[in-house]
Amino acid sequence: MKRILVVDDDEHLRMVMQETLNSSGYTVEAADSGQQALDILNNESFDLIISDLMMPGMKGNELLKEAKKKYPDIGFFLISAYGTIETAVDAMKTGAYDFITKPFSITQIESRVAHYFEFSSLKEENKNLKQRLMSHQLQSQLVGSSPGMKELIYNIEIVAKSDAPVFIRGESGTGKELTVEAVHDNSSRAGKPFLKINCAAVPETLFESTLFGHEKGSFSGAYKAQKGIFEECDGGTLLLDEITEIPYSMQAKLLRVIQEMRVTRVGSTVEIPIDVRVIASSNRDVEKLVEESKFREDLFFRLNVFPLTVPPLRERKDDLPLLTEHFLTVFSEKYKVAKKEILPETMERLMAYQWPGNIRQLENLIERAVLYSAREDVILDKHVVLEMNQPKSTSVEETDTPLMPLAEMEKRMIYSALKETNNHKTKAAELLGITVRTLRNKLHQFEEEN
Repeated sequence: MKRILVVDDDEHLRMVMQETLNSSGYTVEAADSGQQALDILNNESFDLIISDLMMPGMKGNELLKEAKKKYPDIGFFLISAYGTIETAVDAMKTGAYDFITKPFSITQIESRVAHYFEFSSLKEENKNLKQRLMSHQLQSQLVGSSPGMKELIYNIEIVAKSDAPVFIRGESGTGKELTVEAVHDNSSRAGKPFLKINCAAVPETLFESTLFGHEKGSFSGAYKAQKGIFEECDGGTLLLDEITEIPYSMQAKLLRVIQEMRVTRVGSTVEIPIDVRVIASSNRDVEKLVEESKFREDLFFRLNVFPLTVPPLRERKDDLPLLTEHFLTVFSEKYKVAKKEILPETMERLMAYQWPGNIRQLENLIERAVLYSAREDVILDKHVVLEMNQPKSTSVEETDTPLMPLAEMEKRMIYSALKETNNHKTKAAELLGITVRTLRNKLHQFEEEN
C-alpha cells in the first residue's frame, strides 16, 4: 500500500486531504509544519509528500530540498494559493512532480495522486526493462556463461551505472576492448564519443600534444591549433589502452588531468574543462611496475577505482563451444556460406589446447577453418590449424627444436610473428606477449646489427 505524508498548517485542509486519501486506499499521515514532517521522515518512509508552500517556519520548497536530499526518488506535490508560472517552474526544477494552486477540489487531488502513482509504476517498469535489456546486451557482446564471465558481466552492470574510472586487466586477446565497449554502451554516456588510444603506439615526443592538444606554433610542425583526444572525447568515454607504456615523465600530467578534469594544450596556459570517463587497460603486472618505479602509484590508484579482470580462455574452457558457434555464425555470414558444423573430435582437440592467444586466436582459427573448408558442410580436423603448437614435454632431451643462441631464437620468433600477422606490428606484439614499443626497439636493433 502506498504511503503519503500530508503537510499543511491549515488543520481543516490537512484533515480533509488525509481522510479523502485514506478512503482512496492509501496510508496517510499528517504534519502541521515542515520541521514536524522532517522528524517523521527520519523514522518512516513515504512514497509521496503533499505539502503547502507557504507555512510558518520552514516553507514547502525548503522541505522539498531537505526531503530530496534524504530520499531522492520520493514524489512531491506543492500546494499554494499564490501560484505563478515562475513559482511552478522553480518547484519543478527543485524536484517537485506537481504544483497545485488553491482553491482545488478533492477530486482534483485524488486524480493527480493516482496519475503520479501510475507514472511512478511505469518508471519502475521502465527501469527494470532497461536492466533486463542491459543484461541481454552484455550477453550478446561478451559471449560466455562460465563463472569467470558471469562475474565479469555482473561487475560491468554495476560499474556502467557510474562514472568511476575502470582499470581492465587481462592477457592479450582476451577481449579487453570488448569489455570497455560494454561498459560504455551500457552507461549514461552511450551515444556520446567513445575513443581509444594505444599508448604504446604514440611516439614519446608527441604524447602530450596527442592527449591534451596544442596551439599553433607551439612546436616544429604545429601549423594549426589541434584538440587533444581528451577534448575530442568530451562527454564520452576514453580508453587508454596499454596504459603502462605511457612515459613516466607524462604520468604526473595525466594524473592531474584525470583528477581535475581540465586540460592545458601545449603552448597555452588556458585550462579547458572536460567531462571524460577514463578507462585504462593493460596486460602487464602493474603492481610490479609500481614497485620498480616504472609506473606512478598515485596514478594507478586513481585509475584502479573499479578493477575488472577478463579471464583467459584456458580458464573458461566451458565457453569454447559457445564461442565457436558464435564465430561460425559470424564468418558464415561474412563469407556468405551456409553455417558449418564442427565435429565432436575436432571440438575435443580445441578443448585440449591451452590457447596462448586467447579469444583472438580462436577467432582467427575459426575464420581460417571456414575458408579452408570451402564448400564442405562440416569443419574437419584438417581445417583446424593450431598455431604455436605446445610441446608435450619441456625436457631438453625430448624437444625437436634445434639448439641455438637465445638472441637468434628471439629474432626468429619475432620475424615469424610478423609473417603470421602480415607485418602487423600491434598484432605481432600481442602474439608474442610484448609491447609494440619493445617490438619496434628489437627490430631497430636487428637493423643495426645487419
